[in-house]
Amino acid sequence: MKRLALFVLMMGVLLSAVGQQSQNRQGTADLGMQDGVRRGPGMNAASAGDASYHNNAVPHRKRVLAWIDVSNGYQHDSISHAVATIERLGYETGAYDTFIRSDSKMITKGTVRGGDGLPLLYSKNLNDYDAIFFFGVREIDLTPGQKADLLSFVHDDGKGFVAAHSGATAFFSWPEFSEMLGGRFDEHPWGITEAPVIVEDSKFPGMTNLPGSFGHIDEYYQIKDFSRSKARVLLRLDVSALDKNAPLVHHKDDDFPLAWAKMYGKGRVYYSALGHDPSNWDERTVQEMYYQAILWALKLTDADLAPRPIPGAR
Repeated sequence: MKRLALFVLMMGVLLSAVGQQSQNRQGTADLGMQDGVRRGPGMNAASAGDASYHNNAVPHRKRVLAWIDVSNGYQHDSISHAVATIERLGYETGAYDTFIRSDSKMITKGTVRGGDGLPLLYSKNLNDYDAIFFFGVREIDLTPGQKADLLSFVHDDGKGFVAAHSGATAFFSWPEFSEMLGGRFDEHPWGITEAPVIVEDSKFPGMTNLPGSFGHIDEYYQIKDFSRSKARVLLRLDVSALDKNAPLVHHKDDDFPLAWAKMYGKGRVYYSALGHDPSNWDERTVQEMYYQAILWALKLTDADLAPRPIPGAR
């Protein structure tokens, strides 16, 4: 009987631990619940058809292009799971539809053509989307016209652009992309490590349920070409427990922004360095952060974007 009682006790502890872990990972369909009722898939932008989508003849959801071209870089381990998570969150909550593309043909406002030069059947271009979720890497082959269309998509059309983690490593040879994004990758001096993350804006969507500081394991980026006068910093790395004399540390102050939001013309731009490992995308914190960022970029929510100096700075 004592052994049985001990076994039952141990199983109870184990199930409780598993339940606590699962509470913080996965199970995020409730992010889209209203009054306790999940909105669900319903009539979406895909089933509405392109004509109905453009003339609003049929109720539909917003469209998000998940753009993950890595043809000239490397296949970042977390990209596949990241876009699958972004697609699932939009579908389960009923907030938006995700179209996943691993090429860049649709980055145009003109006709999308195949390798033979002929128009691609059922293809969509930038005019068919309301925001981009970007998880590309390094240089991506875009024509000057495509580059102009991408900038116009955000700046002139007022569409959204949400970039994740290695998105800050893209287009080093394109200064205008850096201006739109707000900052660039400048090494990850500490590799993958556990460190505290400081929440600078607890009122921004996706930050409201976070404590002032929380522990997190990730590949933390150092950022260059960034100005606090042009963006609203949401998260920054607490470097007090890290070696600031480590190789590849290029600035010695304590301002290491990890997430920010900004305007680029009429459009909304969001970047977060979090999300290096596939398992990061199972964390409730990361999922809600990006989900709410997409809603904000789609102009379904609002937030204060007034730039602020680093807290405590004189």
